[in-house]
Amino acid sequence: MPSNSVYLEQHIPTQLERSWKAFRENTLAVFGFWWLCILILITLLAPWISPYDPQFQTGHLLQPPSWDNAGTVDYFLGTDDLTRDMLSRLIAGSRLTFGYAVLVALAAAVLGVLIGILAGMTSGLKSSFLNHLLDTILSIPSLLLAIIVVAFYGPGEVSILLAVWLALIPRFIRAVYTAVHAEMEKEYILASRLDGANSFYLLYHSVLPNILIVLSTELTRAISVAILDIAALGFLGLGAQAPSPEWGAMLGDSIELVFTAPWTVTLPGLAIMISVLVVNLVGDGVSQALNAGTE
Repeated sequence: MPSNSVYLEQHIPTQLERSWKAFRENTLAVFGFWWLCILILITLLAPWISPYDPQFQTGHLLQPPSWDNAGTVDYFLGTDDLTRDMLSRLIAGSRLTFGYAVLVALAAAVLGVLIGILAGMTSGLKSSFLNHLLDTILSIPSLLLAIIVVAFYGPGEVSILLAVWLALIPRFIRAVYTAVHAEMEKEYILASRLDGANSFYLLYHSVLPNILIVLSTELTRAISVAILDIAALGFLGLGAQAPSPEWGAMLGDSIELVFTAPWTVTLPGLAIMISVLVVNLVGDGVSQALNAGTE
């Protein structure tokens, strides 16, 4: 064989590269990802891209959207019963519904994952007690838990954030606890312990990479639940109070106008539905991509 022959080493894709390739091949996931990016940009740039102040009264009572014969492009999505611009209120409300839901879900994930990991890596009476306690808490719907907390602290934005946060924490604890506990009972963990691996090494190199699918799935579910709970509390009058542009509160304030001015009801409802749908599309895509990357 010639001494100057060149050997081309074949590149073996990493798990992250395989996952990213699988995600890009998922059309619905990519579609949801771009819409999620747009929603995040709207949430971050809301004060600068709103045509009007969300509380500004334009003087045009129940102006139909621009595609209606009686509508005008000055008020693209029409106005409400207090002559306020619907587009500006929907943009401002993205912070109060979608933005708060993401922050609350992330905050609940941090605490819930830490407690779930600590509980999952223990055994015996403590683990059994926590397991039964979580079963009892999770048997109560998250919205009902949130209503109980709001009833105790009173309505308001701070109250609903605290309520939804407390309602989401048990979900993360339960999911992470179950996943970690299942991993800790596998044979490769026992073999690693016999080789002298400590708990931190096992957690970082073995357990966490194998529960990423569980974490991504639970996080997207938590964001969806948080959006729905915040909107539901606002709709019931227990969350953001008038004249707040929170989507659920807008929906509740306009329910009486469903026949005379249907856009005041359908537009906040569509905003809630689209945000939940987009989050779920991205979450399902990430879970499938992570699963494909491990194969």
